[in-house]
Amino acid sequence: MTVLLEVPFPPSVNSYYRSIRRGRICQSILSEKGREYALSVLEKIGPQKPLQGRLAVSVELFPPDRRKRDLDNYMKSLLDALTKIGVWEDDSQIDRLTIARGPLQNKCLVTIEVLYE
Repeated sequence: MTVLLEVPFPPSVNSYYRSIRRGRICQSILSEKGREYALSVLEKIGPQKPLQGRLAVSVELFPPDRRKRDLDNYMKSLLDALTKIGVWEDDSQIDRLTIARGPLQNKCLVTIEVLYE
């Protein structure tokens, strides 16, 4: 079984978390940008029935502009958003993950293949 999803371009992990200080303790929390991204993915594809078994995920990122980007910095926010809306039970189900850059279009295509259950 293969699932193809088109979602908004994800935020970088550099803006996905923010740090807050509570007394002497510094804590990382999900930033407003990170929370908004998960909501935008939910609005785009709607709630999903979680895929079961081991998965192969292929991600093609179509950046919004020509800035330099490390592709791996975008996986955390994307995979967490897909987990949150229920595409799979947990991203630990992913056995194979590939990332590619496409032309400028400001979107992200995700292909998910169930390898075995």
